[in-house]
Amino acid sequence: MFSKKVACGEFVKRQTPESGYSHFDGTWEDLEELVAKTMENPYRVTAGYKDGVVIVGLISYGFFSAIVKLDKNTKLTSNYAARMSGEAPFIRVSARANKSPAKYAQVVLYRHDVLAENNERETSAEWEIVCIKARVTEEEDPMDPYTMARNFLHLKGGTKGDFTAEQFAKSIVYWNNHVMCQGKRTRFNNLFDIIVKLFS
Repeated sequence: MFSKKVACGEFVKRQTPESGYSHFDGTWEDLEELVAKTMENPYRVTAGYKDGVVIVGLISYGFFSAIVKLDKNTKLTSNYAARMSGEAPFIRVSARANKSPAKYAQVVLYRHDVLAENNERETSAEWEIVCIKARVTEEEDPMDPYTMARNFLHLKGGTKGDFTAEQFAKSIVYWNNHVMCQGKRTRFNNLFDIIVKLFS
């Protein structure tokens, strides 16, 4: 029935070294093999926010965190765009900062039937990796408030799930003090900055 136990969906493949997201510095096939092997150890697998969603803890080598803790010197930018075609746009604030080698790494996986609920299954594997979570602190970062709201309200791109008021509150407090890094800027971005400076 399944081509393999674990596969990377297209959604996680946004998380490249050039992106403003945490990433794995290896091939997608390497990541699939690492996760499938790690899942054989039940102590490395914890339940996610609903049945059919799991979080797998991995050795952090080769993972890079895009999470930035804010201070008064952090340079912030924002943009208004959708994550993927067909989804509603939202405001994303990011920092002009470099990624850091992770000290803790996890991946979030969705079971095939959970993805099928919204016709979002992209592979023939039993489990799909949908997100890489890498960080430099022991404290685990919560799901960001907008993602929680998207799931809670079952908006386009969200997988239905319930959250407590405390979970929402903790998420808001955490992400009011942290952002993701911006990712590498393109030549066009740099040229635009130069033009703005010339005429400002």
